[in-house]
Amino acid sequence: MTFWQVVQHSWGPLMDGLQVTIQLTLLSIVFGLALGLILALGKVYGLKPIRWFCTAFIEIIRGTPLLVQIFIFYFGLPPYGIRLSPLEAAVLAFSVNSGAYQAEYLRGAIQSIPSGQMQAALSMGMTRWQGIISIIMPQALRRVIPPWTNEFIYLLKYTSLAYIIGTQELMAQARFVASRNYEYFHTYLFAALIYLVVVLVFSEMFSWLERRVKIPGFEYHK
Repeated sequence: MTFWQVVQHSWGPLMDGLQVTIQLTLLSIVFGLALGLILALGKVYGLKPIRWFCTAFIEIIRGTPLLVQIFIFYFGLPPYGIRLSPLEAAVLAFSVNSGAYQAEYLRGAIQSIPSGQMQAALSMGMTRWQGIISIIMPQALRRVIPPWTNEFIYLLKYTSLAYIIGTQELMAQARFVASRNYEYFHTYLFAALIYLVVVLVFSEMFSWLERRVKIPGFEYHK
């Protein structure tokens, strides 16, 4: 079979897999952002025990392989009565992993805001949390877009690991198609091109968003 014949025969299954891949990425990045925000705030503004816990959690997750984390959630939890579907286990693993990395991006963005702004907020009668929510976080969230974009792209590509536990994402569908037509090179090449196109589309979307919310006079150096 030629490459274009492979594309014609595998288009449907791979597009189905792409939908799962995007769903998995979007869910994981959103849940990861929520977790990362909690960890970042706890690490920067929390009491000492909270800071220790957040730091330990972040370092443990960042210091262990993502594949091991996926196996823990899918194979390690059933003996304790917690049974997750492949998609649920993948979302949980990716969310926790992404949350640890996003926590560090957010922490850096928060600490890049001059401390005088919080002092000014307190002098105006605002509470500490009002200052964080109204003054610090809006600026930090805008500054964190470039590294957050990188995290999204990495996560999109890392979702290919989910096929190992049976999640029917793009890589799993490509593997299934290739096992039937025996055109492994062409099938996986097509899957790689799909990943590339999706990455380029999302990269352009986030570049547009970064330009729209850019803080005047602030340059982020990658």
